[in-house]
Amino acid sequence: MHKSETAVPAQARPAFRFWGWILGAFVIIVLDQLSKIYFDTQLQYGQRWPVLPFFDFTLLYNPGAAFSFLADGEGWQRWFFTAVALGATGLIIHLLRRSPTQTLFCASLMCILGGAIGNVIDRIQHGHVIDFLLFYWNSWYFPAFNVADIAITCGAILLVLDELLRLRRDRRKPEKSI
Repeated sequence: MHKSETAVPAQARPAFRFWGWILGAFVIIVLDQLSKIYFDTQLQYGQRWPVLPFFDFTLLYNPGAAFSFLADGEGWQRWFFTAVALGATGLIIHLLRRSPTQTLFCASLMCILGGAIGNVIDRIQHGHVIDFLLFYWNSWYFPAFNVADIAITCGAILLVLDELLRLRRDRRKPEKSI
């Protein structure tokens, strides 16, 4: 095989890359679920394991969304957030299939997909999301979160970065004259 040849034929590369993004999302889901199972079985609800002067492992349940948004709802939010996540999952899979070679864009979608599905599994299985990472300083506490939340946040940051870089590239392109 020559250096210029690859193991995957050119026409198969987009499909190969698509499945790579799906596999990456699956890895995030597995890491998220394993970490949630671990802390849900090792800690009692509300219990904290001090790690650093500003960080503890804890076990908290969030029936709402980010920052406990709508956590005090009467149960309808469980199905609302599940439906939103499932709709986002469909859209993300469509976008990954359509643009599998756009690395930064797809990496962001992969992270969001893995995180969204990780939290949806919790909502369906438990009726709430399991959180276990707690940062604080003195009497100030950042809302507890989990691996899925980290993936979603990283994905959102990468998505914004991808868009900023795209806008920058578009500005540098010479305008076509009519």
